[in-house]
Order: sequence, then structure tokens, then C-alpha cells
Amino acid sequence: MSLSSFFILVGILLVALGISYYHYLYKAKSKNKTILLLAFLRFCSVFILLLLLWNPYVSTTKYNVEKTPLPIIIDNSSSLTELKANEQARLIYNKLRESKDLSKKFAIQFFQVDTACVPLNKLTFQGKQSRLDEVGKQIKLVYRNQKHPAIFVSDGNQTAGNDFVYSFEATNPVYPIIVGDTLPYFDLKVDQVNVNKYAFYQNKFPVEVLLSHSGVQNCTTQLKVSLGKKVIYSEPIAFQANQKSKWVSFLLPATALGSQLYQLALISPKIEKNKSNNIRRFPVDVLDQRRTVTLVSAINHPDISALKRAIEHNGQSKVMLIKPNEYKPDDKANVLILYQPTARFAAVFEAARNSKTPYWIISGMQTDFGFLNQQQKDVNCKMSSQAENYLPQFNSQFSLFAADDLGFDQFPPVQHPYGNIVADRSTSAVLTAKIQGVDTQQPLLCFTNGAQRAVYLFGENSWKWRLNYHVRNQSFDKYDVFVDKIIQYLATNDSKKSLVVSHESYYNAGEELSISAQYFDKNYAFDDKAQLQLVVRNTKTSATKTLEMLKQSNYFKGNLEGLSTGNYTFTVKETQSNSTYSGRFEVLDFEIEKQFINSNRDQMEQLAIQTNAISYYPSQIDQLIERLVQDAQYKTIQKETIQKTPLLDWVYLLLLLIGTFAAEWFIRKYNGLL
Repeated sequence: MSLSSFFILVGILLVALGISYYHYLYKAKSKNKTILLLAFLRFCSVFILLLLLWNPYVSTTKYNVEKTPLPIIIDNSSSLTELKANEQARLIYNKLRESKDLSKKFAIQFFQVDTACVPLNKLTFQGKQSRLDEVGKQIKLVYRNQKHPAIFVSDGNQTAGNDFVYSFEATNPVYPIIVGDTLPYFDLKVDQVNVNKYAFYQNKFPVEVLLSHSGVQNCTTQLKVSLGKKVIYSEPIAFQANQKSKWVSFLLPATALGSQLYQLALISPKIEKNKSNNIRRFPVDVLDQRRTVTLVSAINHPDISALKRAIEHNGQSKVMLIKPNEYKPDDKANVLILYQPTARFAAVFEAARNSKTPYWIISGMQTDFGFLNQQQKDVNCKMSSQAENYLPQFNSQFSLFAADDLGFDQFPPVQHPYGNIVADRSTSAVLTAKIQGVDTQQPLLCFTNGAQRAVYLFGENSWKWRLNYHVRNQSFDKYDVFVDKIIQYLATNDSKKSLVVSHESYYNAGEELSISAQYFDKNYAFDDKAQLQLVVRNTKTSATKTLEMLKQSNYFKGNLEGLSTGNYTFTVKETQSNSTYSGRFEVLDFEIEKQFINSNRDQMEQLAIQTNAISYYPSQIDQLIERLVQDAQYKTIQKETIQKTPLLDWVYLLLLLIGTFAAEWFIRKYNGLL
């Protein structure tokens, strides 16, 4: 307290005494106990009131003891159970928790890690994934800019995420406690299978496999791939004593349509401790890209042969050549090519309209344009009888599909009657026509994108284009790919759906199992207010699970964690519009946490080196505790906190002031002094 504050306080005290004395004791006839009590209450009231009017700042000092934080992370994944190390980890946890020396020096907080690193709730050792890199991220987040040690109890086997060794800060030591068997055993393992999700029917698709070998001798094994009960691929694999891993690539035939489940197995020549990691199953969706193209023509022309060769180049399309009178409405053609149509094509056009079959019209010198204008509304052709040569010009703004410029400006002209072609606004031209170098802005090759897709080529002798491309490039490939894209555009005529659901045909047990969906309104805009319900049924047990799909950023998601292995059917329903989607999937009996035969000692020791610490084993817990307790760089810090508050903030002083005034008034009232 300063000298000035002291004199003010003395002055307030004297003023309060003077007022009290003057009101009750000065010239008082009697000085009984009641008068003395009233004088005291008046003194207190005036003193407190003057103090509050002065309102000095009062300093309070608090002392806080801050211990160095010590995060202790326990691996809660099921790999510890598989390695019979779960009891070891539990005993370590209990010993660290009960250590009075540690708790006296450090502020201990326990975490558990499997799919995520969270504060420890209950150790079950049933986690389906080991995302050990989450440990370093969580510690950085919780103990930002603090110097502290950490203890990490784990087998070091990681199944997801980035390398956990480099997720920790190198400035803070991490002491790994390695649990589980660390002895080396002979083991063959399928580490990774790389394969495309889709393959085309009757084609071959590539498969790449990473195999590993832990042993000290040369080893020869057999790699087999089977589909159902049939072995479709077999190859001997030889490992050298110093060869720990090997990449193997091969091609598999896609001989069956739909979702196919392949099984890859390593046949071990020796007895292994863990054989579950010798087998890996992977799904492939085999798609049928085969298309039937019916080419209708009343005349013979070189264009027909050139088109047939270009379309059949990829082996997935088959061209049927017929005359107009041979066409049958029940022909299951994916695409129609109508070459130079005339009135003889009337039945073909009518059947195409009824069946919504997409078509490609090629017009030329023998086309009946009056008939053609009557049969479609996409283009209106006003042609003369005079022939004209049209040169192609590529439109770089074309966007219906990815089309490459094949050097069309170098192609020879096609022949077509001279006249005016007016295309509807819905059409999009990939090639426009030039006459003697002058761009006419008229379409030469154009596309429509309506309910019934159509393509128009205005000109015959396009066979010269294919031949010219081969002369310049010694190959038909890119030209034939361009023609195939036209056919593919026509054949892909799926209508837009209001409910779009994405899911896998197969899921591995223990991995994230979810189904996502999008719902679109009448304008095909994403409706975030839709109410999607997911019903899943086990085909064997008939057990049913129903849940509401939750909205994410631009889709809805249904989380189905916890499903046992087996086959399931499911239905997604939008409850307001009753739009539904049904599908099926299978949960495979493959758990990645069962793929290990021992602890990853090398990675845990590398973590200790990376953070300038030492790795320990379960039998060395006492040594670790002693090391941490005696480490002089981690000290308990006592912090002094001085807090200044104005006297007006002391609520109890206000209450005391009210109490003294009230008591004085009641006593005076009771004694008839008012």
C-alpha cells in the first residue's frame, strides 16, 4: 500500500468515526448498549460507503503449480490381440497409471489410438485400423509449443495413414514401449494388390502384386489366382535370402460379366505362423462394352466398308449390314447408321422413333432431302441438284465428349449437294464445312443431345479421310478411335436419374463401410433437404438395419460400420418422393489387423532415434519411470499470479452495506427513535 492510500484510508476511518460519534454519542443523555450498537452500525455503514466511493484497486496473489505434461498413448488396435500382446499393454497401462512418482512430477494424460487418437476411455484392443500417425498429430494439437516427453505403447504395426515415425516433433522425446513378439519368423505375405476397378468383357486387365518374404534362406513358392473354384493364373515365385519384397505383374482374362471376386494366394512350402496374410481377394467389375451397330443402306459405297472397319477396330462393336426392306423392328441394335436415306427408309425411321434407338445419318448425292426433313426436326436441308466439295474444319469449342483434332484441315473434301443447312440450337458441331477455303459456318458433322441422340454427317466419300490419315500416320488407330467415340456417344444414352447411389460390390471387414447418395429435383439440382432412408438386410439371417442418411457437403452418407461378414441387400428411399434404389454388396472376411506375425520393432526404434529418446520393452518399465523422474530438464514450475480488482466488484461489501443500513433502521424503528 502506498503512503497516499494509507492517509486516505485513515481519513475515511476518522470521518466515519466522527459521523458516528456526532450522530449518537455527542450530547447523548445516555450511552446504553442500544446507542453504542447504533453508533457502531452507523460507523460501519459510513466507512463502507466511503470505501466504495473511493473504489481502490485491491491486489490478490495466487500461486499455481504447473507440472510438465506427459501424454501416454496406448495402441488399442486388434493387432495386439492377434499377437497376444493385449495383456502386456494393459499391465503397462496399470503400472504407469499407479506410479506415484510419475504422477507427482508430471501431468499425465492417457490416450488410445486405433482409427483415431482420442483421450482414453476404455481399452478393448478391438480397433479395426491402426492409424498411428494420428498420435503425433494429436499431441501437436493438444500440447502446442510445450516441451514435454511422451510414452507410446504399441506393436508398431501401422495399417493406414502416413509413416508415423515422422508425424512426431523431433524436439520432444517419445519413448516407445514395444509390446508383442519381436522374434523373426518365416513368413510369406501378400502386401498389396493394385488392380483397376473396372475391366471390359473378353479383354485382359493388368494386376500388380507386392509380395514380401521374411526368412534367411532361398524360397520358391507358387502364386495362384482363382475365380470361384477355377485357377485362372499360376506362376512360380522365387525369393532370394536377401530379397525381402518383390513386385509381380500379370494379365488376367475377363471371362464373365458383372462383379467378379478373384482370390490371389501364395502357396507356402513351409509351415507359417500366420497364413491369413497369404491370401488376398479383390473385386473387379467386368463391363459389357459390346455394341451392335446396324448399318442400313440401299446402295453400295466405299464409305460402308470404311465405317465397318473403323467401328469394329476395337473388337467391342459388331456391324450388321442390311438393306432397308430387311430391317425388323425387333432387331436389338444399340445404334443405327442410316446411309443416304430415301423414302425406302420410312419403316426404319418409324421403328427408331418408337424404340428411341439413337442413329447416325450420313447424307450424300443420292439422299432424298425432302423425306429426310419430314422424318426429323434437328436439321432442315434445302439442297440443289448441284454437287459441291466440302472441306472439314475442326471446332475446338466442341464439348459433348473429348474429341481430338486429327488434322482435319488436311483431309480431302467430301461430296454433297450444294445448298443451305439450318441446324437446331440444340445441335453441336465438331466439324464445320468450308468451300474453297471459305468457312460457311454450316455443320458438317454435328450431334444432338436430346431424348433420342442423333449424329449427322453431311457428305459422302469419308472413306478418303480414313485412307488419308493412314497415309500420313501409317496407322488407322486414332481415326478409328474418333469413329468409335461417335458410336460410344450414341450408345451411351442414359437418362438422368433423380436418385443416384454410389457403393462398392465388396467391402473388407474392418474397413470403412459406407453408402453415399445424391438426390436431384426436377431441374436436376442437388436437393439438400431430401430425406434419405437406408435399409440393409442380411440375406442369410434376415437381420435388418435401418438408418437415416446424413447430409455431407454435396451428398448423403450412410455409415454401416459393425456389419459382420456375409451378403447384404439394401434399399435407399427418398421418403417424400418415394424414389428408391436397390442394390447388394458383400462384406469379405479380411481384416488387415490379422496380417502381422510380430511387432514392428524397427519402426519403433526408429521413432526413438528420430526424437532423441530410447525404446523400451515391457520388462523395462521401472527403468523408464526412473529415467523420467530423474530427468532434470522436466521441472515443476510455480507461477505467481497477481490480480487487481476494483473494490466495487466485491459484491459482499455491497451486501454488508445494505445489511448495516437495514439493521440500523430496524433497531431505531423498534426503539422508537425514528
